[in-house]
Amino acid sequence: MANLNIMQLLSLALVLTASTSVTASASASASAVKAIYWMDQPLFPASSINTSLFTHVYYAFLAPNATTFKLYVSNSTNTTLTNFITTFRTRIPTVTTILSIGTSNATSFSLIFSNITTRATFINSTITVARAYGFDGVDLDWEFPQNSDDTNNLASLFQEWRVAITTNAAITGKPPLLLTAAVYFAVYFSISDTPWTYPVTSINHNVDWVNVMSYNFHGSWNNDTGSPSGLFNPTRNISVVDGLKSWIGAGVKPEKLVMGMPLYGMTWQLQDPNVNGIGAPVIGPGPGSNGAMAYFQVIDFNKQKNAKVIYDVDTMSVYSYSGSYWIGYDDPLTVTAKVGYAQALSLRGYFFWAAGYDTNDWKISTQASKAWILT
Repeated sequence: MANLNIMQLLSLALVLTASTSVTASASASASAVKAIYWMDQPLFPASSINTSLFTHVYYAFLAPNATTFKLYVSNSTNTTLTNFITTFRTRIPTVTTILSIGTSNATSFSLIFSNITTRATFINSTITVARAYGFDGVDLDWEFPQNSDDTNNLASLFQEWRVAITTNAAITGKPPLLLTAAVYFAVYFSISDTPWTYPVTSINHNVDWVNVMSYNFHGSWNNDTGSPSGLFNPTRNISVVDGLKSWIGAGVKPEKLVMGMPLYGMTWQLQDPNVNGIGAPVIGPGPGSNGAMAYFQVIDFNKQKNAKVIYDVDTMSVYSYSGSYWIGYDDPLTVTAKVGYAQALSLRGYFFWAAGYDTNDWKISTQASKAWILT
């Protein structure tokens, strides 16, 4: 693997960013998306989000009831939703709020979306809840459709959801809700050798944009080290570039794509501390929660362990190691390169997973916002 020192990588990142000044006029408009997902957690309330760095904040997650197919809102969730909206309605600058709908049981979505009646129940519930609390949009986080039947039903869902949103806006006199979806890093997917492709035509016609989850390429499930969100990959077609190009190559309009970036790193324990590059064999996950570590924790680890920090040009990523522990992650420098590339493709914007993982002074989020060139 080829390594760069910090000045070399910075120069490359600046070149990538500067190269977007001609091609990115469409995506660099006032409608650009700079988003972040927030999960309900006592250690990082929604009020801690720096709204000057973001245009959109996602509430994650509400889930549909398995029996009624409607969104379930408990008493405690009711309080959280109310506080969430109140927080951003009273903050300056304000942000657009989007209610994200997700569940750990992916098969429940498959069931709900399998026929028009249950889809209608689900859709009407999402609009009712979003309007009741004052959200500006709704988001679907389905990880992931399992086959072509699922994707065909997803196409119908998006079409019917758009009709319902348009009808609701006409009846209420309010602006139509935004409709977005979190999607796999690539437009295609294969489970048990059964490939399928996202419904491109329906996405172009009905969805405001999709949040491409350009991360989790490498983790504790692998037996070697690797970049969890590398811009490039010289050995496999699993990278930010490969994924985004697959979406555009399939016909999705670039302005419908928002690039995802992680505010966390993946960790491993090296088999041999002396073999410590990308692709080094490992014996299992390293420090953190199940082999994952928030960016601010990575910074603390590097300082406390006097870790060696390496910038890798082949993947446009950064990693650090100390003794037998190894961490792959993004930092402000690699994020600058990613944002530059996103604008070179004329994408709609970027989003982060997730609020609370950045440093207290929002190092990565601040750099991303600065790197997005407005014209």
